[in-house]
Amino acid sequence: MRERQAGRERRRAQEFEAFVAGAAGRLLHTATLLTAEPLRPPGANPRAQRMLMAALARTYAQWGRLQGEDPYDRTRQELAVRFAHEVRRHHRPHGGPLDRLTPQERLVLVLRLYEGVAEEQAAALLGLPVERIRAICNRSVATMRGTRRPTARWGPQRSLGAAP
Repeated sequence: MRERQAGRERRRAQEFEAFVAGAAGRLLHTATLLTAEPLRPPGANPRAQRMLMAALARTYAQWGRLQGEDPYDRTRQELAVRFAHEVRRHHRPHGGPLDRLTPQERLVLVLRLYEGVAEEQAAALLGLPVERIRAICNRSVATMRGTRRPTARWGPQRSLGAAP
């Protein structure tokens, strides 16, 4: 009995390690874009690394219950949730490529354009109407192109689901 359980645990650990080996780089990049930390030099993104480690730990804890669910999607969702919680204790951006955007704009832009999440999925994940996701994404792109002035930063009283 113990040998069977030990074999299952080894298999579970090996599957998870293979997943992390293939997905961790992209997930860390996603987390770094969300936190608006610099992409370079390596190690300049401690908040993103902490967020990713927590998301991966949660994914590993749920690994046996994923049952056909994509672990990448689960971890990406966990990153979004962790980012939303962290925004409440908002830390200022540190010169990352998306630091001109509000946290909500960063989250929508990263989910939609970097991760390729459909508008409907992003809306469901964030609890916003699809039209709102579309508007936020368009506004974010305009800000990054320089055709729109950046909006005021969020304070602790605003949440990701709240309309500006």
